[in-house]
Amino acid sequence: MTVLKTSMRNFVAHKGRMALSAVAVLLSVAFVCGTLVFTDTMNTTFDKLFQATSSDVQVSPASASDTGQTTTRTGKPPVLPASVVGKVRGAQGVKSAEGTVFSTSVTVVDADKDKLSPGNGGPTIVGSWNGNDARTMEITSGTAPKGPDQVMIDADTADRHGLERGDEIGIITAVGTHHARVSGIAAFKVTNPGAAIFYLDTRTAQQTLVGRTGVYTTVNVTAAGGVSDERLKKNVVAVLGQDYKVQTAKEVADANQKELQSFLNVMKYAMLGFAGIAFLVGIFLIINTFSMLVAQRTREIGLLRAIGSSRKQVNRSVLVEALLLGVVGSVLGVGAGVGLAIGLMKLMGQMDMKLSTDDLTVAWTTPALGLLLGVAVTVLAAYLPARRAGKVSPMAALRDAGAPADARSGAVRAVLGLLLTAAGGWSLYTAATAEQAKTGSGWLGLGVLLTLIGFVVVGPLLAGALVRVLGAVLLRVFGPVGRMAERNALRNPRRTGATGAALMIGLALVACLSVVGSSMVASATDQLDKTVGADFIIQEDNGEVITKQAVRAVKDTPGLARVTEYKLLDATLTTPDGRTVPKETINAADPAYARDVRTKTVAGDLADAYRPDSMSVFEGFAKEHGIKLGSTVTVRFEDGGTAKLTVRAITSDEAVIDKGAMYASITTVAKYVPADRMPLDDLLFATAEDGQEKPAYQALKSALHEFPQYTVRDQTDYKQELKDQIGQLLNMIYGLLALAIIVAVLGVVNTLALSVVERTREIGLMRAIGLSRRQLRRMIRLESVVIAVFGALLGLGLGMGWGATAQQLLALEGLNVLDIPWPTITGVFIGSAFVGLFAALVPAFRAARMNVLNAIATD
Repeated sequence: MTVLKTSMRNFVAHKGRMALSAVAVLLSVAFVCGTLVFTDTMNTTFDKLFQATSSDVQVSPASASDTGQTTTRTGKPPVLPASVVGKVRGAQGVKSAEGTVFSTSVTVVDADKDKLSPGNGGPTIVGSWNGNDARTMEITSGTAPKGPDQVMIDADTADRHGLERGDEIGIITAVGTHHARVSGIAAFKVTNPGAAIFYLDTRTAQQTLVGRTGVYTTVNVTAAGGVSDERLKKNVVAVLGQDYKVQTAKEVADANQKELQSFLNVMKYAMLGFAGIAFLVGIFLIINTFSMLVAQRTREIGLLRAIGSSRKQVNRSVLVEALLLGVVGSVLGVGAGVGLAIGLMKLMGQMDMKLSTDDLTVAWTTPALGLLLGVAVTVLAAYLPARRAGKVSPMAALRDAGAPADARSGAVRAVLGLLLTAAGGWSLYTAATAEQAKTGSGWLGLGVLLTLIGFVVVGPLLAGALVRVLGAVLLRVFGPVGRMAERNALRNPRRTGATGAALMIGLALVACLSVVGSSMVASATDQLDKTVGADFIIQEDNGEVITKQAVRAVKDTPGLARVTEYKLLDATLTTPDGRTVPKETINAADPAYARDVRTKTVAGDLADAYRPDSMSVFEGFAKEHGIKLGSTVTVRFEDGGTAKLTVRAITSDEAVIDKGAMYASITTVAKYVPADRMPLDDLLFATAEDGQEKPAYQALKSALHEFPQYTVRDQTDYKQELKDQIGQLLNMIYGLLALAIIVAVLGVVNTLALSVVERTREIGLMRAIGLSRRQLRRMIRLESVVIAVFGALLGLGLGMGWGATAQQLLALEGLNVLDIPWPTITGVFIGSAFVGLFAALVPAFRAARMNVLNAIATD
């Protein structure tokens, strides 16, 4: 009880300093809990949606995906004959069966040719209005579609794009463009997570999406009373056999949920990883806080020991304070995490993903995990200061001698840190010189871990050296005030090292990712310059195929010397060694592709691969299967017949664009794949006539005005797009890393605040002999700046080393240009100095307000 009372008293007595440490715990726990609540809520929302929209049993073509995704390389959804509906209705236990048609391989535009797609990248779905949809949608205005000139849209899409009844829209599919007017608006009875949905009548949907009637994409089956979904499925399979995919509502929901989980897990674990970094940074803050609090209570600890308190009791007293800090910070963090999750849901709402707070899901494991992590991390971080407090002897403490200096432990720490850093450096060197990316990535991970730990351990030694250098460069110009700031930073190298290390971690990751991102852009730009010979590339940004109508529009564009088509086909290969290789992709293109994309070969000429009944293979495949020029490969096309193709070229594995591709001409492929099964183009390459590049570029954009889903890019556009995509990814990562940097700034603030208290008497004496308030504030600000710059130097140097090593691994994949983004590195370095200035504002202000006589009288 005495230990608890002492701990409570000390906790309350230092509540201001504890609050800063509690904020670090709060932020970290909030990030963990917010991530878990947000992803759990997403799961709940989609669970309800999948359950509400699934029929008891669903029948679809065997080639259809488990999730209902209808994107195919022909641009049309896989279908089954209408006769299947009659067969299903005859199965035992069937109450009703209804055929439907829908597709996600569509683009819908308004009268001005603007796309009516969700802003969150969600699907655009066009389908037939049916009884299953009537269960989950409520018509709020107008009527359901009743003819070819009518379409009904969902309320969210109507609101988003300002559509009303009578407005004209165009539905662009592989079949053509269908125009209709809005006949009605329907609202979701469940949460719409962000899809845009358009309904046609069944016959019009068949003609628009497939190009013919008498077919459906799915059959929705409802069970009779007392018949389970599993029993119904068995009965339907008994009637249809194994020619079709038959799934219960749960199987459909599970398949959709599995696909969703792959996306959510990436986001979830990435955010938890950044929360872990924030926890790591927070450990330094807590260690520093308790170390300084223990040092400031040396005499008090001595009195406790003198009146009979044991080492264990003193140790326990400090740990109880840490426990209180962990509990308070974690409880507040759990609450803040729920608020963060709600904020993320509102943010998703701005991106057209509607998530209702009615579905807010807080599993009991979320606060339990948050409390466990927060308390455990805080107590573990406080263990070393607590152990140090227990070692203070009563007599030494009463003399205010503090904890005994342990020169030996400092020397051991320095040696250990240097060894770890050296081992990490060797690991990074091994990664950089690895011949395989998989092997090198393991060494890279080990090197990052060892160098990070090594720099943290050797921090006090580095602080002593670097702070002196920084003092000579930055502080001496400020005269005596600068020299005092330097001595203050050097007074306790262990403290300075720990404070700088907290900032180092976040900045090291920023520098590493900046180097990797910049090198990827530079490498890809270099490859484009060396490889791509075409002037323009036309593609659909979501990976959809290009319709025949759009291809014709491109080919009719004036000012073009040539247009090259490019298709992808799935095939099973039988190689000369007798082995069968399933699920390979054949890249079929016009012969001009050999000029549009200059691919290096190790044998033969790529242009020869476009001769009749010829192909190319890549170097690794050739070595694995003993293929040489002139070898024959048997190719069985998934949607066609079997061909025997002669290998005329072997491409280099060093290629970046189309690495690992196997080429053949479209003319060759067309001999074995029926025209109605021939895939549409994935890409188009266009080359302008000499001197007509600019007019042709504008003409292409005008020609594709009717098809806004396709983008025309010249090489400059392509490079900028790549730069923007990587830049957006890095900005998002930097935003998440900002959490760790915020915690590091709190550490600097806390260290300075406690340092000011520790030096109260000293500050009073300096003020008494003439140091002005302005000079005092400047001294503390300079001390803060030098600590921040010290951390930045360590972090940026370490991060650039990591990034350069990672680039060497990327070079094995063809990205062989190392580019150091000096503007970013310089900006981060300068920003670190401002971070130091900002962190010193409150401590400097409080120090300057001290009463001189009271400060001198402080014991």
